[in-house]
Amino acid sequence: IAKKLIAENKGIHKPVCANVDFYSGFVYSMLGIPEELFTPLFAIARMSGWSAHRLEELVNGGKIVRPAFKYVGEHAEYRKMDDRH
Repeated sequence: IAKKLIAENKGIHKPVCANVDFYSGFVYSMLGIPEELFTPLFAIARMSGWSAHRLEELVNGGKIVRPAFKYVGEHAEYRKMDDRH
C-alpha cells in the first residue's frame, strides 16, 4: 500500500520504504484523533530522543560520539567504477 500511495501522491515511482510514521496518520484517523494533532503527537513521541541527543551533545562538548568498531573483514583494494562488475 505504501508504494502505491507514495507514487500516487508524491509522483515518486522508485522504491521508497515506508516507516512507522507513514502509517501513524491512518491509525490516528481511525482512532478519531483530529488531524491538527497529528504533528504534535509526532513531536511528543520524539521529545525524549531529542532531549537525550541534546544532553549527550552538552556532556561531550558538542562532539558526536560514535560507537567504537574494529573491522575484521578481508581488506579489498579500491577499484575504479569502470573496473567493477
